[in-house]
Amino acid sequence: MSSQTAILHKIIDPVAESMGYDVVRIALLNSARGGAVTLQVMAERPDGSMEIADCEKLSREISVLLDVEDPLPEEYILEVSTPGIDRPLTRRRDFENYAGFEAKIELSMPEAGRRRYRGKLLGITDDLVRIDVDGEVFELDFSNIHRSKLVLTDELLAQAGSR
Repeated sequence: MSSQTAILHKIIDPVAESMGYDVVRIALLNSARGGAVTLQVMAERPDGSMEIADCEKLSREISVLLDVEDPLPEEYILEVSTPGIDRPLTRRRDFENYAGFEAKIELSMPEAGRRRYRGKLLGITDDLVRIDVDGEVFELDFSNIHRSKLVLTDELLAQAGSR
């Protein structure tokens, strides 16, 4: 997590939590056309749901707060959204809650001679994320995970449809 993202979490997380939402991810995305950056905030209710009205309400509150705090030196576009079905996995509890589902994990530094893993999540113990890749179980250091997300599968769609 960059220092700028950490600052944004310190500003945004408390307001989101006070409104009953959990912040899943905050990302600053550069525009392909070189314009303003996009400040992407993914959030959800504790039960994993999030409706358009929730996104709008949270967006209004974050906008006011960012206008006061002014943490970004550059022009930005605020985007508040749900994590979606094939959501990013950013928090320790995500790796536990979605154990049994297929995921992609990319590491910052190679472990076991590789940086990318795709397989069935087996959960997290202490700081080790366990993933089964074709019958071989790997334990990956949570702090070394650069990016991870669920893979859209029939099982994931079925689980999302049951909510």
